[in-house]
Amino acid sequence: MSGLEKEYKGAVRGQNLDATTPENKKIVKELGFENHGLVIRSPEGNVLWKEPDHQVKIEDVRRELDRLVKS
Repeated sequence: MSGLEKEYKGAVRGQNLDATTPENKKIVKELGFENHGLVIRSPEGNVLWKEPDHQVKIEDVRRELDRLVKS
């Protein structure tokens, strides 16, 4: 997914977090994920879109990014 930074140059910043640390385990649970997922956040940190675990499809992420970047 981090390749999306190049695709949406200047509009998207990717970040991978270790979901096994105590701090991040708490965040994973708060997001409603079993053990990992993908989250799109606003620059302020608000959750704009999320997809849990192994349900993430790149075409869904692109569609959502296209919608968010254009608004």
